Amino acid sequence: MDRNVKELAERLLQVGYDDLPEREQRVLRRMAKRVVISENVNERFHERLTFGQRLADQVAAFGGSWTFIIIFAVVLAAWVLVNSWILSGQDVFDPYPFIFLNLILSMLAAIQAPVIMMSQNRQTSKDRLAVAHDYEVNLKAELEIMHLHEKLDDVRMRQLETLLKQQNEQILQLHMLMEKIDLQRGG
Repeated sequence: MDRNVKELAERLLQVGYDDLPEREQRVLRRMAKRVVISENVNERFHERLTFGQRLADQVAAFGGSWTFIIIFAVVLAAWVLVNSWILSGQDVFDPYPFIFLNLILSMLAAIQAPVIMMSQNRQTSKDRLAVAHDYEVNLKAELEIMHLHEKLDDVRMRQLETLLKQQNEQILQLHMLMEKIDLQRGG
């Protein structure tokens, strides 16, 4: 293992590298290599979907849209009108109380509900993936900020050391001047 990664773990997280979970180890390795962690989780997730999963998502998206609701209301209204008034004196194919319509609606609900649930389960998986990715990005950002604070503290410490050294030299020069002045007055 790269010594730089182990050093980062111990310095920034105060934990040994081997004691960290895999996710944190991955973040530290990428941080040490200066590799970007950010990625488009949606793209990665959608690349792995099968045809059936994409179809289920499209059915769920259409079933939860205003277009579906409006088309469904128009079809129901047309069904009732055709069977109640337009074909009222003739052979109607589904007389009141519309038992055939109830059968079709029940079958539609029986098919649509599991498809919507499958889509929701995939969305939950996608959300978990996004949360895990966000954690990694946030952890790297936090570690980078801690690393920058260390660098700033180091720069500030060197500046203070330089200032103290200059100040000591100036004090020494002042003492030498004072001695020179005292010698001139006394001598």
